Amino acid sequence: MSPAVVRRLPLAAKRAVLYRQAHGRPPARPPQTFTEKVNWRVVHDRRPLIGQLGDKLAMKRYAAAVLPTLAVPRVLWAGVDVADLSRVDLPDRWVLKPNHGTMRVHVGAGRPDVDQLRRVTAGWLDEPLYRDRGEWVYRQARRMLLVEEFLGPADEVPADHKLFVFDGRLRLVQVDTGRFGAHRRRLYTPDWTPVDVDEAVAAGPVTAPPASLPQLTEVAEALGAEFDFVRVDLYDVAGRVWFGELTPYPGGGLDRFDPALDVLLGSMWRLPSRSAVRAGQQLLR
Repeated sequence: MSPAVVRRLPLAAKRAVLYRQAHGRPPARPPQTFTEKVNWRVVHDRRPLIGQLGDKLAMKRYAAAVLPTLAVPRVLWAGVDVADLSRVDLPDRWVLKPNHGTMRVHVGAGRPDVDQLRRVTAGWLDEPLYRDRGEWVYRQARRMLLVEEFLGPADEVPADHKLFVFDGRLRLVQVDTGRFGAHRRRLYTPDWTPVDVDEAVAAGPVTAPPASLPQLTEVAEALGAEFDFVRVDLYDVAGRVWFGELTPYPGGGLDRFDPALDVLLGSMWRLPSRSAVRAGQQLLR
């Protein structure tokens, strides 16, 4: 089935086709595995708690409200026209990204080259994640660009700690390094035991637990306390924990996923009741 045809399908049918294409099987009913439950959330969960998680500025506000002392990267500019950046006093290093999407990042240096940024950000104000993949939270976000401060030394992108939190309890830590070059990934249990998985990203080296692991855990569990599941993305910069994002749909439920881990994490995820989901839908009307 062509992408153009899939795009026009009703949401549940679209997601069933995309899931089968990605995993070679239809999503089970009721959902059992982690990716099946991500798919279920995409199709059914319209609670405002989840709906805010497509908007980076809203996420920052949520994190600051839950943990007022948490370090949150400063927003240096937000808008729709990169030409406005010529009037902003930017630091030596900064990061440009869309407020309403993912996987689009530009690391800038010093005074911006507006013509270059227009080329880099061409299409960024579009919203393909809902149109093409049905990822509802991105439809709720404001379509705009933002610039935030760069974390860490100018010549080094900090490791990205992605913490899988279920009902306020940390269950898995994913560490991504070299995200803009030789991308590597290593998974650990909460006590930092390595987890071997079969996935598309090359395995990173096993490292000692960071000294900030207790704080990473505390922050992730506090930010995830209200969610049945959320992935809390944090950074450790010189021992200080910084907020990154709250991710409701890891990989959109469509990325390659280790089968055994898919089953294990699925068993940890208790989906919300139908009454809770219906109440969320009523609030949006």
